[in-house]
Amino acid sequence: MQLNSLGGKIKQIRMNKKMTLKTLAEKTGFSISFLSQLERGKSSTTLESLKKISVAFGVNPSVFFEDDKKEDPTSFQLDKRMDAHSIFYEDLGTMVTERDFAPLLVTLQPGQTEGNLITHNGQEFLYVIKGTVTVQLEDTLYELGPTESIMIDSTKPHYWYNYSEEEVKLLCVSSEVKGE
Repeated sequence: MQLNSLGGKIKQIRMNKKMTLKTLAEKTGFSISFLSQLERGKSSTTLESLKKISVAFGVNPSVFFEDDKKEDPTSFQLDKRMDAHSIFYEDLGTMVTERDFAPLLVTLQPGQTEGNLITHNGQEFLYVIKGTVTVQLEDTLYELGPTESIMIDSTKPHYWYNYSEEEVKLLCVSSEVKGE
């Protein structure tokens, strides 16, 4: 198993926190089987699930995308099922290890419309670089184009979608998720 794979990083953080799969399952509501498959790279995950795991660990989700060597920002494909519905993240803040916010370059492929509303501690600032993104905040939809932005209280249910036929690139700056 590669250490810098998503599953490898989840397992590494879990082990560093001396947390069992059972404890992580209880904190996230996921099955032990799903978490085990995720750690072994036998299952993919959604942003929604990754947020739940990061909250259970008390870490910012960007730690899953950091390069262990800290040489260059890393790029990570969240969903390996189909490229057409993938979300790619690039951590732009790898030079600072102790940080209060995480800047991520997010690429949403055309038609990336899967996902449920999520909540987590902190705030998110989204700035659209290319394309049109639809942001759902509770029951309201916001359609943002290039150079438009939105600031979200992440404790309110939210998610982002790409209903268009072109790739979307956006800068997401999220505040650090603090442990319970």
